[in-house]
Amino acid sequence: MKRIGFLLVAVILSASCIKAQDVKKEFFGMWTIEIEDGSVGWLGVNDSKGYLDAELLWGGGSVLPVSGVYFYDDRTLIVTQSREVKRSDTRNHVVAQTYIFEKSGNRLTGKVISPVRDAMGSSVRTFTGWRLPDPGAAPNLAAVKYGTPIKLFNGKDLTGWRLINPNQTNGFKVINGELVNDPVQAEGGRRVSYGNLRTDGEYEDFKLSLEVNVPEGSNSGVYLRGIYEIQVVDSYGKALDPHNMGGLYSRVTPSVSAEKKAGEWQTMEMILCKRHVTVILNGTKIIDNQPAYGPTGGAMQADVFKAGPIYLQGDHGKVSYRNIVLTPIL
Repeated sequence: MKRIGFLLVAVILSASCIKAQDVKKEFFGMWTIEIEDGSVGWLGVNDSKGYLDAELLWGGGSVLPVSGVYFYDDRTLIVTQSREVKRSDTRNHVVAQTYIFEKSGNRLTGKVISPVRDAMGSSVRTFTGWRLPDPGAAPNLAAVKYGTPIKLFNGKDLTGWRLINPNQTNGFKVINGELVNDPVQAEGGRRVSYGNLRTDGEYEDFKLSLEVNVPEGSNSGVYLRGIYEIQVVDSYGKALDPHNMGGLYSRVTPSVSAEKKAGEWQTMEMILCKRHVTVILNGTKIIDNQPAYGPTGGAMQADVFKAGPIYLQGDHGKVSYRNIVLTPIL
């Protein structure tokens, strides 16, 4: 009888462990996140390599593998991101941010705890999020029907455009029919905060074509629906990278280098259709109908199913645009 009792207990404990593991695996997948300060994040959780792992995007920058990830309980996931800080010639510290994700159904709530600069305190920001479904199969672009093209830039003034943050400085102006951004910082002066420029109009799926001229060493970006950044940068001659010209920033690497040298006009055609992205740079297809698994750094909104504007990065470097035309997908 004792042996039977032990077996029953073992079966019950085993079933409980399996159930707990199943509950925890409900965290697996992709989550899009709205942060308290208005910025956007993204979390991807998996065990595809045989251990618990995650990738995280928080506000700006790239999608990065996390420093650490573990479960506090069945409904709480803890993620850490760390960086090394040199405190003196003989002492380095690892500074960590702690992200606490609490799940209820397909929703997330939580907070991120960060040390302040002097390490004598911390700051806390809250966030909410929700599960993102997989983008699914690539759409058949050959069957796509387009509407009437919309000329977004009239070549004369900034009609139809405005700063995302009206409290920042606008570095964009029209010169000889070109939309030029020149965020100059005066040497020795107070740093000027330049803003990003967005269209008044908001769009769903579309084809966007434009010409762009990037000076040597400069950097900008074109955001599709205010969510996905197509990188604009002087990357001529560099090895393939998701941060190069025409890449879906930090998410999709161009299949081939097609950028021109700095200072030359380049053509870009970008198609956003059912959460898939195609990029044709200077006549060469460098991203072919690839899934966009979530927002990129600097996204305006977390909802990938919501219509949004085209926006041009204005806080990085000098860049010129012309012939900006959007054709809606019907």
